[in-house]
Amino acid sequence: MATKRIGILTGGGDVPGLNSVIKSVVYRSSAIGYEVIGIRRGWEGLTHVDLTDPASRARYVLPLNRENTRTIDRTGGTYLHTSRTNPSKMKKLPPVLAKQGFSKKESGDGAGTYDVTGAVHKNIEALALDYLIAIGGDDTLSYAAALGREGMPVIAVPKTMDNDVRNTEYCIGFSTAITRAIDAIERQRTTVGSHERVGIFRVFGRDAGYTALYTAYVTSMRCCIPEFRVNLPKLIDLVMTDKRNNPSNYSLVILSEGAEWEGYTVKEYGEPDAFGHRKKMSVAEDLSSEIKKATGEETIVSDLTYELRSGSPDFVDRMVASTFAGMAMDAIESGRYGQMTAISNGCFTMAPIPDPVLGPRQVDVPTMYNTDRYRPMYDHKLGLPIFLTRA
Repeated sequence: MATKRIGILTGGGDVPGLNSVIKSVVYRSSAIGYEVIGIRRGWEGLTHVDLTDPASRARYVLPLNRENTRTIDRTGGTYLHTSRTNPSKMKKLPPVLAKQGFSKKESGDGAGTYDVTGAVHKNIEALALDYLIAIGGDDTLSYAAALGREGMPVIAVPKTMDNDVRNTEYCIGFSTAITRAIDAIERQRTTVGSHERVGIFRVFGRDAGYTALYTAYVTSMRCCIPEFRVNLPKLIDLVMTDKRNNPSNYSLVILSEGAEWEGYTVKEYGEPDAFGHRKKMSVAEDLSSEIKKATGEETIVSDLTYELRSGSPDFVDRMVASTFAGMAMDAIESGRYGQMTAISNGCFTMAPIPDPVLGPRQVDVPTMYNTDRYRPMYDHKLGLPIFLTRA
């Protein structure tokens, strides 16, 4: 009989490496006699499930074993599926909770939200979960931290290709995203160069510019990040100077989705998601228009966002994901919780689950971004950890 029952879920955007965490937790658990219950569709699995309804239970609850997880680490995405549900701020109650007396908290826009954390606790208790492993980025882990403060034994595992979770230098998915960005840009050089144009690439990075910055670091191109507003005429001049100095008469620039220049704010559209985020219009398209207007030059715009999170993980993400899973299980075996697997100063460690009030981790501009050249900093790296930044 299992001595402990562990719940595991993935929330927010998918990244390569999630399945490696899931499989490693299952295999370690089976070796020591623990049971693992997969919660499908992230936090939605603990808010929308009706445990008295077999169909609902089958949709949201998936017992995991060596057989059904044997090959999942060979692919990307998440075997447990995901959502952007926030149990503390739900705009609409699912049918199973509609008549359970949850009151709406009014908001300034008149819409209001529901906090159904009580239902989450009841479902965790009904599933007899001793521990919960939550794999996610800032949003998913902010709710994990809230559950932890209320006494639920939670272990957090950070993932996001933005690499912006606090208290860790690395998040699962980041290496694969950078590798994919490099591959895409190197392929598209041939087209950009053949037509002698300016290549403009957009990658994810709402609040932090790690993905754009590190891609630029190894491809030697200009970059714009959310942490610093560039001067548009200067940026265009640098990009056009690069083009003139290139024997093939082309140049490249990469932008985070949240990058802005002086006097410009990225436009947003659509309804806010469960954590208050609206989708951003393409800053790359806007920069393209500005370049054409200022110089008459033709551009090629490429949005690399979802391409970077798809497919199987690279070596780094497989290794880190499997190691984070082992660390989570070490913590559970020793009775520890309320912590997050992390890398600090280049070493694996356990860290506090980040306080959501602090927001995402951001690029340290003075040491990492050349604000005169709009490039990464390449000097003074002696003694830094492999990912060039400390947690």
